[in-house]
Amino acid sequence: MRTTTPNSPTNPGRWRRLTSTAATAAATTAALLLAGLATATHATATPQTTATSAATTKVTWTATPCATPKHKGDLACNSVRVTGGTTAFEKQRAAKDGITPKAGDATTPSGYGPSDLQDAYGLTSAAASNGDGETIAIVDAYDDPNAEADLAKYRSQYGLSACTTSNGCFKKVGQTGSATSLPSADSGWAQEISLDVDMASATCPNCNILLVEASSASMEDLGTAVNEAVKLGAKYVSNSYGGSESSSDASYDSAYFNHPGVAITVSAGDSAYGAEYPAASRYVTAVGGTKLSTSSTSRGWTESVWKTSSTEGTGSGCSSYDAKPSWQTDSGCGKRMIADVSAVADPATGVSVYDSYGVTAGWYTFGGTSASAPIIAGVYALAGTPSSGSYPAQFPYNAAGTSALNDVTSGNNGTCSTSYFCTARSGYDGPTGWGTPQGLAAFTG
Repeated sequence: MRTTTPNSPTNPGRWRRLTSTAATAAATTAALLLAGLATATHATATPQTTATSAATTKVTWTATPCATPKHKGDLACNSVRVTGGTTAFEKQRAAKDGITPKAGDATTPSGYGPSDLQDAYGLTSAAASNGDGETIAIVDAYDDPNAEADLAKYRSQYGLSACTTSNGCFKKVGQTGSATSLPSADSGWAQEISLDVDMASATCPNCNILLVEASSASMEDLGTAVNEAVKLGAKYVSNSYGGSESSSDASYDSAYFNHPGVAITVSAGDSAYGAEYPAASRYVTAVGGTKLSTSSTSRGWTESVWKTSSTEGTGSGCSSYDAKPSWQTDSGCGKRMIADVSAVADPATGVSVYDSYGVTAGWYTFGGTSASAPIIAGVYALAGTPSSGSYPAQFPYNAAGTSALNDVTSGNNGTCSTSYFCTARSGYDGPTGWGTPQGLAAFTG
């Protein structure tokens, strides 16, 4: 039976509640406004939600409820929700417009929006013109009754075209493909669903969205939902969940994830160094997480490995069970290495999401590799339908070391005996793979 603790000696728990360290010196304020947030540290107290000023950098967050599995063997979602403090987006807005941020205020977006993400990853032009007719499938557990309505709020806020059932852009089904026989509702997974569909919209606004809701968070049900997504025609399938590896993973690979011609993305995990499944599947693109901040570079952005503590940050590692795909050539790991690529996941530099089911209806900032997986699925969709018989997980390897990827070279997600398993470097490394997108060239066949 699958458990939920990733296979890592540095990872004793599935999730932890953490807070970031507040900057206290006024002299550092201007630099922090431009470059990002203070280094996060572990805390056991409940996050505070008192109001902050633009000069205060403390950001607090908590794991999304679905990060704690309900049943033995269930997989966990990989997301956290900001509860207070000044996010990177709010710092930028304060510096530009003089608007004082309000901690934990759900009335207005407090995280990065579509234009930020598109700019950071060189997607602005492609997002405006590509994606028509493409379908991104989002696979999650349980039902979000407000998924379509919440998506409408997000898209309206950012000037994106309507994506509804009536106009054919949005479709929600259960794992058997039924639009009427849906699983039971769950407020924790509903937050995850809102995050996923919003990030798919942010990256590929012209894409259709197919939400496939599994009956439970078991690998069998989630895998069945993946198969249904492919059966219904999706060429891009995003999965923002994971758990510990097991000897059953090879059978899961063949049963659920071996879909040539389909780009399947999976979050690498939020519990810092350690391999998770299904990110360890050789048939998927394993997506790690970064801290994304504005900078004075020509790109205008800078990234480092997302790490909060020894128990929170992007996952990575050498699989204990899954075979190494032929296109992976790193020499330190004889089996499948995680990750392949990465995108923003640090909650302190998190993304804006609209959600209303089980929480105060409004705007929240989320982080976790649950954000990075649908972002990368959207990039694949912008790049166009993968060729028949191809494994899109290979595509970034074909562009390795080129300007098509932003090489992330700083930070780590823990301690490991083989340095690149947990530490960023030039070229390939576990926490960020070959880097983050810079346009579409690394995601085409």
